[in-house]
Amino acid sequence: MRNDTTEPAVALATPVQNRLSLPALTALGTAAFVTVLTEALPAGVLPAMSADLTVSESAAGQAVTVYAIGTALAAIPLSVATAAWRRRTVLMTGIAGFAVANTVTAASASYPLTMLARFVAGVAAGLVWALLVGYARSLAPAHLRGRAIAIVMAGIPAALSLGVPAGTFLGAALGWRTPFWLMSGLAVVLLGWIVALVPDRPGRRSTAPVGVRRALGVPGVPAVLVVTAMFVLGHTVLYTYVATFLAAVGMTDTVDIALFSFGVAALVSIWVVGAHIDRRLRTLTIVSAILVALAAAILAVLARSPWLVYLAMALWGLGWGGVPTLLQTAAAEAGGDAADSAQAMLVTLWNAAMAGGGVVGGVLLGMLGSRAFPWSVLVLLVPVLIVVLAANRHGFPASPASGRRPRASG
Repeated sequence: MRNDTTEPAVALATPVQNRLSLPALTALGTAAFVTVLTEALPAGVLPAMSADLTVSESAAGQAVTVYAIGTALAAIPLSVATAAWRRRTVLMTGIAGFAVANTVTAASASYPLTMLARFVAGVAAGLVWALLVGYARSLAPAHLRGRAIAIVMAGIPAALSLGVPAGTFLGAALGWRTPFWLMSGLAVVLLGWIVALVPDRPGRRSTAPVGVRRALGVPGVPAVLVVTAMFVLGHTVLYTYVATFLAAVGMTDTVDIALFSFGVAALVSIWVVGAHIDRRLRTLTIVSAILVALAAAILAVLARSPWLVYLAMALWGLGWGGVPTLLQTAAAEAGGDAADSAQAMLVTLWNAAMAGGGVVGGVLLGMLGSRAFPWSVLVLLVPVLIVVLAANRHGFPASPASGRRPRASG
């Protein structure tokens, strides 16, 4: 996932400048781009990837699952283990991990080796996500830190709106391995960029955060986590196998166009959410779930029309694009004194749900076929809407002040 990170324990040295360092922040945004594109790229090349590795599409879809498992397992322990490291060293270690993992993926003719490479890529993602937000803050003056984070997180929609469709197109034209080779090259270039233009920052050892059990006792935190699990699971089931679904409805040659529709709409969604989240988090979350449900309904019953499929993809992107920001903000607001632990649980649960989405999607594909995917999204969005509507005091409060800053119990 991606954008959904906990802020690491870093020494946030106050910058001497009164403006943002765009080259440095853009490098961090490119790191986010590499992370998300490495994660999502198999969804756009899945049929060719499965045929080349001589496995079923459901088996090839586990490339997303093992990536998510690596991220879920690595994010918290690696952020603790590397807390005292220099921040640039940690970032470069993660980017180097992407370079190695994508190179192996591009060259491998072995399914087990490919899955191992994807797991390593997921571990690298856990390392990178654990520091991006804190690193961005440390490179900006206090009054511009929010804008700095926004610049870095722009790498997420860029990967979805530009990277995945471009990778899908290149995979169809030049073979599915080509975009992975290009990703390796981009990672190498990024390493040089980081050395040249990203200022280093020291790490430090942090005090122990509020425990997970105490955080779960904070009103609103369990509601946010339930919504996260269900929403991400539903999205991942369909997104992982979107190329397979589109092939089943006769749109094999236009997967890149469909994903582009999704990505452009996701950019719009992120802009709208960023403009209104401080005042309308609850409303935006409800609208997001409804838009994704409407998209799934169109795909479930009207997918024979390519134009309606493009409309559904756009509605899906419009609903989903701002979800990472909405859920991360909801967890921080609900968590109060336990915000760090709430965010850590959200990151871990997010990636566990992504891993589960790959598995559930593979089972559905084998048992019921690809047409079951949008129906599964509709089923999983029912508890999302129920919990959001019920959590009107804490978690997704009806007014910005009503659920803010509760204290950890125990």
